[in-house]
Amino acid sequence: MNLRLIRNATMVVEFAGKRFLIDPFFAEKESMPPFPNTPNQDRANPLVGLPIAVEDVIDVDAVIVTHLHPDHFDEAAINALPKEIKVFAQNEKDAGTIREKGFLNVEELRTTTLFEGIELIKTSGQHGRGEITQFTGEVSGVVFKHPDKQSLYIAGDSVWCAEVEAAIDTHQPEVIIVNGGAAHFLEGGPITMASEDILAAHQAAPEAKVIVVHMESLNHCMLSRDELAGILKEKKIEGNVLVPDDGEWIVV
Repeated sequence: MNLRLIRNATMVVEFAGKRFLIDPFFAEKESMPPFPNTPNQDRANPLVGLPIAVEDVIDVDAVIVTHLHPDHFDEAAINALPKEIKVFAQNEKDAGTIREKGFLNVEELRTTTLFEGIELIKTSGQHGRGEITQFTGEVSGVVFKHPDKQSLYIAGDSVWCAEVEAAIDTHQPEVIIVNGGAAHFLEGGPITMASEDILAAHQAAPEAKVIVVHMESLNHCMLSRDELAGILKEKKIEGNVLVPDDGEWIVV
């Protein structure tokens, strides 16, 4: 499979002959305010621009929206995507909201959904720990399976938790994509994976390739690529845990 990080959690995934766009977030650099009640209120979002033109991103067979936070499905993406494109949402509520935006071919991801011979298996996660999840809401991930291909697990906006551990134990993916950055509000712990969460994902699947995205794009993300790279080097696992730059392709 071929994976390209666009920016934040936005990726193009080439899997079993099909192209998927994950969590499209196309806003221009600094066109959105900082998230409220978070650090770095002097920094507008996104912190960086797109590395390639939107037109080069949206030529895909399907879109997967793991949840509807604006850094995963924004107005720029709504305006740019063809309204007839296939869109998968995490539940019927999100699917209805996407239909209200004019999209004509929206489907809820169920426990297992078959798309062009590819199994898409919905997983769950925790967008933080404790009371903060009442604010961050429901999030999802997805496992890609095909009899002739390595399996892929996209964990989505989740910290390390029982749900992510269970997805790894159940599906034994060869490739795992996690959302890093250690995003924070002013109170509470991280709502996306910090370094210790990423290390836990590697320890749960030491033979898998772990790819860390959702880095250095938003005002409230506190873990940098350089800091994470130093930790990975210290642990001597930089060959197993990859931290791509925006626009970078990874072939696995």
